[in-house]
Amino acid sequence: MMFPPRYSNPDYWKESGIIQEARFQTSLSGGKGGQNVNKVSTKVEIYWSPSSSTVLSEEARSRIVEKLASKIDNDGEIRVTCDTSRSQLQNKKTAIDKISIIIAFCFKENKPRKASKPTFSSVNKRLESKKIHKDIKANRRKTDW
Repeated sequence: MMFPPRYSNPDYWKESGIIQEARFQTSLSGGKGGQNVNKVSTKVEIYWSPSSSTVLSEEARSRIVEKLASKIDNDGEIRVTCDTSRSQLQNKKTAIDKISIIIAFCFKENKPRKASKPTFSSVNKRLESKKIHKDIKANRRKTDW
């Protein structure tokens, strides 16, 4: 099925209502942060279940489940984490961007590949290597006096 071009735009998925369906969880983040690292939960995890989404149509839901089968866990959820920043708000925005990019990627249509002809020099190079290989094998034969 052909989907509208807006489906391949990550900004569309940010505003589509998927974020309202998602479950956010914060936890302690490793890495930078100094003393704050042990007391402020800056790591953000987003859990979203495409199979139980009410925002998606049936075709879109099946497309996402098919394309992201390797990213869906046993509970049927997609998990996206972010702990790059020291700010929980910034990590939340980054995680939302990540999940919207992942979903938009499912609807990106690949252009069909055009077969190209081999270049003149590549054909000559191939024929030249065949001649060299032929000569090497011919020199292995016994000479007939």
